[in-house]
Amino acid sequence: MTNNSKENNMKHPLTSLVGVLALGLTLTLTGCGSDNSDSGMAMDGTSAPAADTGHNEADVSFATEMIQHHKQALDMVEMTSGRQLDPAVRTLADDIKAAQAPEIQTMNGWLSSWGTSTPSASASHDMGDMGDMESMPGMMTDDEMSSLEKAPDADFQKMWLQMMVKHHQGAVQMAQTEQNGGEYQPAVDLAGKIIADQNKEIATMTQLIASS
Repeated sequence: MTNNSKENNMKHPLTSLVGVLALGLTLTLTGCGSDNSDSGMAMDGTSAPAADTGHNEADVSFATEMIQHHKQALDMVEMTSGRQLDPAVRTLADDIKAAQAPEIQTMNGWLSSWGTSTPSASASHDMGDMGDMESMPGMMTDDEMSSLEKAPDADFQKMWLQMMVKHHQGAVQMAQTEQNGGEYQPAVDLAGKIIADQNKEIATMTQLIASS
């Protein structure tokens, strides 16, 4: 046998071995890719988005009731339109609207995603008999809302501040209940924001009342 024939016979087993190893590596990598997909891992190796953490009855009650609570606060803000107010009170009213209107939209979105009916969009003080709404902490009665709306400018600002302090205190209480019993993390987080924001506004309003 010539030297060339011997070299060719030695190359064939090596070529076959390299091919087998390459095929095995390809299958191994493919299998790893399938495992990442099944385990919730993204293609780049990062974790896939976490699933919804779920919600409970406390979350539903919080969203449903806080929407109505916020709506009454916005009704009270609307009553300041055209009134003679100190600049600090006007700024406060604007801040309340800027914070609570988006929060209503957020909570309505939660209720819709949970398959729960959302509260009526009508103004709270135009609903006649408010029923269970008046049992919420800090909610004004129809008579109180009517008195505020009819108050002369000389009395309106102080009355508005006093009522809004009470209203905010009720919202803080409701938010604390959600923090203690809620399960849906975004709702628990919003409750914490409400507590922080409204406690700060309560302090501001208390100072404004004392200086009026």
